[in-house]
Amino acid sequence: MSDTAPADLSYIAYEDFLAMVQKLSQIVAQGAWQPDFIVGIGRGGLVPGVYISHALQIPMLSIDHSSKVAGFADNLLHKVVQMRAAGSRMLFVDDINDSGGTINYLRKVMASSVSEGPASPDDDLRFAVLIDNKSSQARVEYAVEMIDRTTDKRWFVFPWEAVMTADRLAEEAVAVPERLG
Repeated sequence: MSDTAPADLSYIAYEDFLAMVQKLSQIVAQGAWQPDFIVGIGRGGLVPGVYISHALQIPMLSIDHSSKVAGFADNLLHKVVQMRAAGSRMLFVDDINDSGGTINYLRKVMASSVSEGPASPDDDLRFAVLIDNKSSQARVEYAVEMIDRTTDKRWFVFPWEAVMTADRLAEEAVAVPERLG
């Protein structure tokens, strides 16, 4: 581990995760805008995406942005771009909007579909997260909980991550020191 502050691991209980997913599903379901597809952002958005897909009875696609395998996510994203250009509304789901890097990247890639079809960015693309960071460089349309990374340095451990050892979780947390302060 590095010389940064130790990670404050904040485990999210399954029941709390389930309540967050149910709340997020309700928020989306009650809105006027409805997606044609849920797009789970890998890794962290895949599990919430599946739950939301089932709750809303909307098909799910997945993009493994976190794998960092050259070209892999981009090839899949291009297919999503084509679907969007054809008029499909997409709800991208992630566990947390932390720095905003993933969301900004995906918005940039998805913006290419505007030139490929009649779609407007405001009409057919939304982002949903369980936890949103108000000091993030990206905004999302739907969130359940709001934090401020300038003061809140907890490293959230979702139920699917709880199988990792505390040492491995701490290594992942300190790999992004600006989150921990």
